[in-house]
Amino acid sequence: MSSPRDRDGFDGPDDGSGWREPEHLGGEAPGQGTPADDVEPNIVDRRSRPRDSDHSVDPGTWRPAGWDLPAAEPQRPTAGPAGSGAPAEQPWTPPGAPAQEAPAPERRGLFGGRRRRDPEMERAFTYEGDVAGAQNWALQNGWTITDGTAPEDAPLQQLIASAPVRLTKDHRPGSVLRGRAGSLELVALDAVFVSGRYLVPEYAITAAPLLGTVPALRLSPARLWKHRVGGMVQIPSDNPEFDQRWQLLAAEDGPQVRRLVADPVVQQLLLGTDDGDEFWTAGGYLAAIRPDGHRPQLIEHHARLLNALVPALLAGF
Repeated sequence: MSSPRDRDGFDGPDDGSGWREPEHLGGEAPGQGTPADDVEPNIVDRRSRPRDSDHSVDPGTWRPAGWDLPAAEPQRPTAGPAGSGAPAEQPWTPPGAPAQEAPAPERRGLFGGRRRRDPEMERAFTYEGDVAGAQNWALQNGWTITDGTAPEDAPLQQLIASAPVRLTKDHRPGSVLRGRAGSLELVALDAVFVSGRYLVPEYAITAAPLLGTVPALRLSPARLWKHRVGGMVQIPSDNPEFDQRWQLLAAEDGPQVRRLVADPVVQQLLLGTDDGDEFWTAGGYLAAIRPDGHRPQLIEHHARLLNALVPALLAGF
């Protein structure tokens, strides 16, 4: 009959001196181990080493998984593994060093990246106008100034509506200058639009009133794309070099447009320019336009060209 003293692993008095580990937990039966183990098991010695003697680990070097951190590195990868979803890490910067600005993200449109603009086109469409300088020049030369809302400025809206460039209904005349240059009475204005609280000049227009009747025409550099030219015919000149750089389109062929495109002074002046102006007739004016705001040099440039174009167009009247 068993009693509480007959527990597995206990042999001897209640003071624990006869305790031994059961065999199913790794204990050794008396007579199978070393003499020291058979006589009296050392509990401290057994617990200080792993039970699996084939995979023993030095307790002085053992660390739990994840205990040791990687050494700090000055330069770390800037992005996590592909597909891991890990956020990108910023490059390490020494303390006190100036922060580096991140490069601007590339702007991409609906159908891919935006194509870089040609430097020459960028320069051509960079605003170089000088409203204050142009008005000061006008006062020094006896010209008058209006803001584009005076009654005499109303016909100028037709020039803007018929311009050979893509202007909108929001464009209107601004900084209108009137005066005489050479043998012509000229009007110089900016085609402006409202942006917030400001008027932005986008195109400079200089026009000369015509005393005779002339057909609708367009005189433009050959390199520029043209729109609203339906029904117009090209009028060639006798100068291949001029025809390669400039094109005259007219609603009808006739002696007036022939004289204009064949005039040697007109050809010489236009071939000496940067091919940045366009000319057209509308509302009783022959006008010149350029993507810019007016400045004194541009007014004088347009005045010189118009003083050659108008006489060649009106010869015989």
